[in-house]
Amino acid sequence: MDSLHERKLIIATAAMGFALLTAACSSPKVARNDVDTSTKSVAEATNSGAPELASAEMSTAQEKLAQANKALADHHYKDAQALAQEAQVDAKTAEAKANSIKAQQAAAALQDDIRALREEIARNEAGGQ
Repeated sequence: MDSLHERKLIIATAAMGFALLTAACSSPKVARNDVDTSTKSVAEATNSGAPELASAEMSTAQEKLAQANKALADHHYKDAQALAQEAQVDAKTAEAKANSIKAQQAAAALQDDIRALREEIARNEAGGQ
């Protein structure tokens, strides 16, 4: 009975070890997909004006994407996947920051237009009296 219990324990331990090893490894296809997705995210952030409006975040995204591509080329798929995911988050952050700044600028311009219209109305009312 003890040997049966020991065998089951060994099999269970081996299965857990294999599962952990499999989970720790990333396939080339998954890593490539993540790098491709991050590349698109960096391009979208670039098109949103992030290089000018969120340069620090954009630089970080570009650096991590370059590192992910290097890791992918070196067959370090787990590192490539992790770096690509980080690059994507950084690119999305840069894009969001750029969009936020543009929205703030548009709101400020609208406020300026409203102020100018109010001043013109006030002048017209004062001149008409």
